[in-house]
Amino acid sequence: MIKNLDELIKGDFSKERRDALDIIENVLKKMNGYNIIKDVIKIENDFMIIKDKKINLASYKKFFLIGFGKASATMAKAMEEMIYFDEGAIITTEKIKLKSIKVFVGSHPFPSNENIRASEYILNIVKKADKNDLIFVLISGGGSSLFCLPRISLDSIIDVTSKLMKSGCSIEELNIVRKHLSYIKGGQLAKATKGKIISLIISDIIGNPIDAIASGPTAEDKSTFKDAYEIMKKYRVENEEALNVIKKGMEGKIEDTPKEIRNAENIIIADIEKACKEAERLAKEKGYYPKILSCNLKGEAKEIGKALARYTKFYPRYHTIIIAGGETIVKVKGNGIGGRNQEMVLAALKEIDGMPIVFASIGTDGIDGNSKAAGAIADGESMERAMALHLNPDEFLENNDSYTFFEKLKDAIITGYTGTNVMDLQII
Repeated sequence: MIKNLDELIKGDFSKERRDALDIIENVLKKMNGYNIIKDVIKIENDFMIIKDKKINLASYKKFFLIGFGKASATMAKAMEEMIYFDEGAIITTEKIKLKSIKVFVGSHPFPSNENIRASEYILNIVKKADKNDLIFVLISGGGSSLFCLPRISLDSIIDVTSKLMKSGCSIEELNIVRKHLSYIKGGQLAKATKGKIISLIISDIIGNPIDAIASGPTAEDKSTFKDAYEIMKKYRVENEEALNVIKKGMEGKIEDTPKEIRNAENIIIADIEKACKEAERLAKEKGYYPKILSCNLKGEAKEIGKALARYTKFYPRYHTIIIAGGETIVKVKGNGIGGRNQEMVLAALKEIDGMPIVFASIGTDGIDGNSKAAGAIADGESMERAMALHLNPDEFLENNDSYTFFEKLKDAIITGYTGTNVMDLQII
């Protein structure tokens, strides 16, 4: 899965680099949507068993499958091998051939007209279902952008999303605004059908808030138009078309998102904790002493990178692997190419200089920020190699240009599409 593996294994830390990257590679395989579905779902006669839930398939007349997110294609492939679907469609980021499910390839992180067309198609499918039909909904990270039917123009929804992302707002805050500018997010998809919904969710948000993952299209929503307005105000995001919709909602002229959903059950089937535990298992197999430090890392990427490196330097055990996960933010000030994982490793570079430490961080979806890398890897020799190439890490940090730095150092981790998204993973 790591396409440039041979290039990344080098120097006095080649064995440790190989071990870290091997753990990452195998975690990504385990977290792939296809493997997750096969792992958590079993069919026994007329029953489907999902974790500890048992569903009598014989009690339903028709079966529909819809999905949206970076892992929806791999998830759908596994579901098709288990049961027959009368109709279905998914929106994903990669081309894939499915037997009976229509595949739309949409854009991410910003929506396109194709996303809107595909979302309308999916909405029409769920409207066909009645109370004796079962709809499986496959939800994963990236769903907020891919499953998009906005109350405002495409240009305006892109403008609002872009400004909020660059402001450093949390994903929960971003998705509150998205819900209230949408016809389908925040439980509105579930409200549009009489059918019974089972949502299978691969979480990409800390704490697994069902109402925030992919903007919660099948979950009841406690947030309001007023909350959306306060977030726009807090981050000083101006967009006349969006603010007009939100103000109409506050005035009661647009119905708010549903506060109660009775026809949907939402099940988390994978998250960053599952990924960290798999990394722990793999580390033990390799003879290391693993420690899961946190599965809830958040904050500014460069500050977290420094803190993780300092913690590792003083952690009192030989032959240790520190495992962490979560989702940090980058406050974009420069015009460089990069992402939070590469920025995290870049910020740790000075801290681990000359130390027997290898530091790797990746986005499990294979995409880090606006770069083509999934993340980066560095070690105690990286600073010396950077200086030999006249690369000043502080200058690249200031310009948010971490990918350019690691590309020149040949330490950017390239995976391409991984078929999953459970936030970010650090192996140190």
